[in-house]
Amino acid sequence: MVVTEILTGIALVKQATDFIKSNINTVKDIGDIAGQIDDLFRGEQEAQKARNKKAGVDNFSVNSVAQEVIDARLAAEKLREVSVLVDMRFGPGTWAGIVAERAKRIQQAKEAEKQRKIEQARREHQFWENVKTAAIVVGAVIFLGGCLLTVMLTSVG
Repeated sequence: MVVTEILTGIALVKQATDFIKSNINTVKDIGDIAGQIDDLFRGEQEAQKARNKKAGVDNFSVNSVAQEVIDARLAAEKLREVSVLVDMRFGPGTWAGIVAERAKRIQQAKEAEKQRKIEQARREHQFWENVKTAAIVVGAVIFLGGCLLTVMLTSVG
């Protein structure tokens, strides 16, 4: 199953690279190939995830190790090819700008998720504090009601 994931990732990288290579001279702006650039990054990421997942398994065969190393290098090579094509078509630094913006957005998403979890933990803590306060109030009312009832029964009798 992991080999399939690696092939899917590498296949996605190759497919995206081939599309970009064949269309780079006809696109009017980077948005025309943005989906393929997304696929390129996603394919490279899938290959890395599959490779890392497989690394935990006791699989030390030369074929497996060689395939993992070659696939990682192929993905890196395809990324370099696309970076050169994009920079040649849209000007130097375009690819670096794309990579930097992507990294920035990934970091922002991670930070937003972290803040969401902190806020969720704060709300959960507040909920349990409210439950505790309500339990204390209910307990106090029952205790005071019992004391009042005892005083009333004692004074009547």
